[in-house]
Amino acid sequence: HGPVSSLKHLQSWRDHCHGLSLGPRTHVQAGILPKPTLWAEPDRVITQGSPVTLRCQGNLEAGEYRLYRERKSASWITLVRPELVKKGQFRIPSTTWEDAGRYRCLYYSHSWWSEPSDPLELVVTGFYRKPTLSALPSPVVTSGGSVTLQCDSQVAFGGFILCKEGEDEHPQCLNSQPHAHGSFQAVFSVGPVSPSRRWSYRCYGYESRSPYVWSLPSDLLELLVPGVSKKPSLSVQPGPVVAPGDKLTLQCGSDAGYDRFVLYKEGERDFLQRPGRQPQAGLSQANFTLGPVSGSHGGQYRCSGAHNLSSEWSAPSDPLDILITGQFYDTVSLSVQPGPTVASGENVTLLCQSWRQFHTFLLTKEGAAHPPLRLRSKYRAHQHQAEFPMSLVTSAHTGTYRCYGSLSSNPYLLSVPSDPLELVVSGPSGDSSPPPTGPRSTPGLGRYLEALIGVSVAFILLLFLLLFLVLRRQRQSKHKISDQRKTDFQRPAGAAEPEPKNRGLLRRPSAAAAVQEENLYAAVKDTQPEDGVELDSRAAASEDPQDVTYAQLQSLTLRREATEPPPSQEGEPPAEPSVYATLAIH
Repeated sequence: HGPVSSLKHLQSWRDHCHGLSLGPRTHVQAGILPKPTLWAEPDRVITQGSPVTLRCQGNLEAGEYRLYRERKSASWITLVRPELVKKGQFRIPSTTWEDAGRYRCLYYSHSWWSEPSDPLELVVTGFYRKPTLSALPSPVVTSGGSVTLQCDSQVAFGGFILCKEGEDEHPQCLNSQPHAHGSFQAVFSVGPVSPSRRWSYRCYGYESRSPYVWSLPSDLLELLVPGVSKKPSLSVQPGPVVAPGDKLTLQCGSDAGYDRFVLYKEGERDFLQRPGRQPQAGLSQANFTLGPVSGSHGGQYRCSGAHNLSSEWSAPSDPLDILITGQFYDTVSLSVQPGPTVASGENVTLLCQSWRQFHTFLLTKEGAAHPPLRLRSKYRAHQHQAEFPMSLVTSAHTGTYRCYGSLSSNPYLLSVPSDPLELVVSGPSGDSSPPPTGPRSTPGLGRYLEALIGVSVAFILLLFLLLFLVLRRQRQSKHKISDQRKTDFQRPAGAAEPEPKNRGLLRRPSAAAAVQEENLYAAVKDTQPEDGVELDSRAAASEDPQDVTYAQLQSLTLRREATEPPPSQEGEPPAEPSVYATLAIH
């Protein structure tokens, strides 16, 4: 165990203090003079070669001080200048292993020597290789929890010392225990911890025969106790899926103005700490570069932030998984149904398969910000496979996809990637949300049928509208002609005929053509049905298109009228009766 226990009686103390020479006139009176105080400046644990001063302080009337080392005399004490001894200052310019030990002091006043001070253990470090200090299972400890610290080395130390940095606490000392691989170690229990204090530790090794001569200190181990202040965000570039040998950068940032950031991996025994920088006002961040990466870099990472004037760390960020590919060389294939080119709104299924028994399959999209999709594998058709459905795809799903396999023993180590699969979605662009993984909905054929029905209904409605407009037009024309016909036939006998609008097309028939007109009208009457007849007669009077006259008779009932000529005057032959029909020119 540690150094010898403190002395309770003056006589036993004198037996251990070789070199204490009290003359016959020296008297030590316990209880009359209070014992002095002994301490070391700057610290009682000193690196070899560094200076140190041991200071002894008694009452104000102390006239002389003496310093002694237990078990073995210290020759350097006699070399201290008397004026410094009178002030109780014992300076060592450069410490060596010979200066290490357990010291006491006393002072002289009014012909009496005081009781000896409490012992001061002066430790000199740096004489052996440094050990390793780690936290089990992790240096990240929840508030109120405890943690086990382990100090081990390849050197056959007789014991290990754990010291808390920044606090003058008596170190905890435990004997080492043999390790299976030939190393030696000791464990220390620390806790309960709180976020309001810093928990920084180093450990040392020493040999049993020289308990005050220690090794070099271990690297500093700081326990991380997350608090409740605003959590930062953690991102990775170029992406969370990394091939062996590549480099990646984890970026921890916050708008809370943190001055320092820490990055840690779940289950790891140490973490990385970086000062924060401000790329823009109100935002601070720190970059952690990892690489060239290997399988050991795979895992789940978090980060926290803190202010320089505070020992409290923030709440941890959301976890970020780093996945390392190429750890298994079994072939993984990726296919798509119904095909690599689909229309927007269809449902697509990506199928990842392998002959090897992978417990999980992961699907990645090149350049996507969201993490890979994970699905448990199923054994079907003599293969292990997983189906990744995408419902109602848009052009945002267009891209290059790959799939990987992983085992449940270490889900952060992936197989070699499948061959890339290019998915093309035609149609309007949608949002950039990640591909959904829910169950498939209505098939694409049903959507085509719905669209076809909609177009057909619209076409039929348009056809009915056109038909209605045509019938209405015909009805209006028919009523207009009927009204004109009634007006013409109801004109009283002897009334003047209205002037025709187009004199070039309608001329009064001459007497010579009366016979021809009568024959034409007679022919019309003979072929006329009872309800009416529609005639369409087109005749060209000459080759000139302007001389062509068209006459169209629709549903007209032609009536033949005979007008008796008036009584002829004397000497004039009687006129022949005229037969005519009234035509309405449109």
